[in-house]
This record gives sequence, structure tokens and C-alpha cells, in this order.
Amino acid sequence: MVAKRIEPKVPESQIQAEIKQYLQLKGYFVYKNHQSLGSHRGLADLTAIKNGQVIWIEVKTPKGRVSEHQEQFRTDLEHHGGRYIVARSVDDVMREVG
Repeated sequence: MVAKRIEPKVPESQIQAEIKQYLQLKGYFVYKNHQSLGSHRGLADLTAIKNGQVIWIEVKTPKGRVSEHQEQFRTDLEHHGGRYIVARSVDDVMREVG
């Protein structure tokens, strides 16, 4: 019998921190968006800005799913020329921004 390899669960907060650190090293101004009463439903987790370009980043664990409100936020944002990334790891962001 072959033993199953168990991948450790990495919390979304750790993935966010790694992405934020990577982007800051690349010269981005990055901040976390906190969802609270009065916030736009589906607001992305992070916003990164460099040279006047803004990227909204929704962070998910490898098994996490984007909600209906997050999909609508993405659709609305992209309709107005915004850039939106769903990232499950810092590698996803590296592929998108270099």
C-alpha cells in the first residue's frame, strides 16, 4: 500500500503575507482591504500600486473558491479597465507581475 502524501495546510493569511512581502520587494505599495460593514461586497484582499498601475488581488488557499460577490467585483472592475488576480500562492503573483 502506498502512503498518501499529506500536504500541510497553509492559511490564507500566510499566503497574503508572502504576496505582500514579494510585491513590496518589487517596489509596489501594497495594503490589505478589510471587509466590514459598508465595504463593497466581494472586495479583493489586497491592493498593489506601482507606477500608477493598480492590481487587486484575491487570495485563496489551494482549495478555496471565489464567491459570487467576488466574481461580480472582478467583472465590474475589469469592465472599467481594472486588473484583478486570483492568487493561491506567491508563485501565481510572480507569473502575473514578474
